[in-house]
Amino acid sequence: MSKAKAINPAGEKQKDVTLKKEIWGIEPNHVAIQNAIKLLTASWRQGNASTKTRSEVRGGGRKPWRQKGTGRARQGTIRAPQWMGGGIVFGPKPRSYAKKMNVKEKRLALKSALSLKAANNEVSILIDFKVNSPKTQEMKKMLKTMGIEGKMLLVVNDLTDNLILATNNIKDIDLIEVHDLNVYSIINAPQIYVTEEALGVIEEVLSYDK
Repeated sequence: MSKAKAINPAGEKQKDVTLKKEIWGIEPNHVAIQNAIKLLTASWRQGNASTKTRSEVRGGGRKPWRQKGTGRARQGTIRAPQWMGGGIVFGPKPRSYAKKMNVKEKRLALKSALSLKAANNEVSILIDFKVNSPKTQEMKKMLKTMGIEGKMLLVVNDLTDNLILATNNIKDIDLIEVHDLNVYSIINAPQIYVTEEALGVIEEVLSYDK
C-alpha cells in the first residue's frame, strides 16, 4: 500500500495519506513514460521553417537566353534551383510535429510516473493548503514553516490569482493545475506536492478505465 507524507500550513505533523495502489503503486512502464515525454516535447516544436520553391521566388519571368545557338546550356528561368537566388528543392515547409497516443497509454504513462515518484518517497500531500495573499514573501514564509525547500512541482485543483502571483517570482516552484498534469513535469520534478483537492481529482480521473 502506497502512502505519502501529509503537511499542513502550520508545519504540524499529520497522519500519512493512503494512496490508491492502482494509481500510485503499479509497476512503472518506462516505454509508456518515454512515449508520453516524446509526445509532449514534439508538440513544443513550432515547425514553421519555410523555403521558397522556384514558383514562389520573385523574378525569372522571362527566358534568360534563346534556346539554341549560344553555346550555353538551355535555361528556362533564372529562378531554377541551379541558379543563385533560385528556388529550393525539397526544402522545409510549415508542418506539425505532433504525435498521437491513445488514451489508455496516456493513463498508463501518468500512473507509471506517479508510481515511480511515490516509490521514491518524492510525493507529499498538502492539507488545508490556501494562499490568502498575493505576496511572494508570505508564500516563502509559509513554505519555510512547512519545511518545504528546493525545486518542486506544486499540483493544485484551482489556480487562484493569489497563488499565481505569490509563486510567480519563486523560480524553484513549478505550478500546475491538476488537469494539466503531465508526465514530463512529474519526471522532471525532484519533489511533488499535491493538494488534497488535486489528489482527489487525480485518483478519480485515473481510476476511470474506459
